[in-house]
Amino acid sequence: MEYISYYISPLGRMLLAADDEGLTGLWFEGQRYFALHLDENHEEKETPVLSETKRWLDIYFSGSRPDFTPSLHITGSDFHREVSDIMRTIPYGKTMTYGEIASMIAEKEGRRISARAVGGAVGHNRISIIIPCHRVIGSNGSLTGYAGGLDRKIRLLELEGVDTHVFIKP
Repeated sequence: MEYISYYISPLGRMLLAADDEGLTGLWFEGQRYFALHLDENHEEKETPVLSETKRWLDIYFSGSRPDFTPSLHITGSDFHREVSDIMRTIPYGKTMTYGEIASMIAEKEGRRISARAVGGAVGHNRISIIIPCHRVIGSNGSLTGYAGGLDRKIRLLELEGVDTHVFIKP
């Protein structure tokens, strides 16, 4: 069973979802792939994980770096979970390219991984911000691929102190 709650962020209303293992989803309303894979039998209920996630978001949107991570239950394919694990290593205020993520996976698995495949996994990230897909950029410095929208991606990076003027905006 999944439980949902809502959070009003400075960038728009967000839907949070969790099960008994941890946070399963965090989406901006109206974003691409909104609530994709959310259990149809979900219930609106405040749970400890959802409360902890809201506290994390309060700290993050105040301009500070949270010193904890809510319990996460990352679902999806092995590849998606591997990409999610790498995204979680991108430091606050830093960026990484799709190609760098692909190279890390390829080195570990001993096979070629395309940046495009990584882009698909990043774009379908179910736990926005906490799994920081907004920190992933194109190899040429382009700000692409954020399901929440380019304006939000820029604002999230700026909130973390990233100079977004050095990036290419499509």
